[in-house]
Amino acid sequence: MLDRIDIHIEVPAVKYRDLVDRGEAECSVDIARRVARSRELQLERYKGTRIHCNAQMTPRFIKKYCELDASGNRMLELVTDRLGFSARTYTRILKVARTIADLDASTSIHEQHIAEAIQYQSLDRKTN
Repeated sequence: MLDRIDIHIEVPAVKYRDLVDRGEAECSVDIARRVARSRELQLERYKGTRIHCNAQMTPRFIKKYCELDASGNRMLELVTDRLGFSARTYTRILKVARTIADLDASTSIHEQHIAEAIQYQSLDRKTN
């Protein structure tokens, strides 16, 4: 069942110190703006197709829009081989990384986008 879900996240307990921290954090309005821009990017990218968001990408679109930089490619290769990710998990990581890159307004997928997308597969690693 978990193999059909794109993002898996474990949410650890929050320490009191972190709850009362008054440090600067990105406000909800700014986050909402980034999400809206990301959605607009995706709608424009897939204009004229039956696809509306990165999660719906077919292999042809993944090949076209999920090009990795050299360090991202090395990281994904290493992690896929070491952890034995399935083809479905590999594809899911690419789609999630594309979305993370969109949120960063990045035209290409970089190592940090791959690293973050891999983190969202934590439950998948435990069941493989």
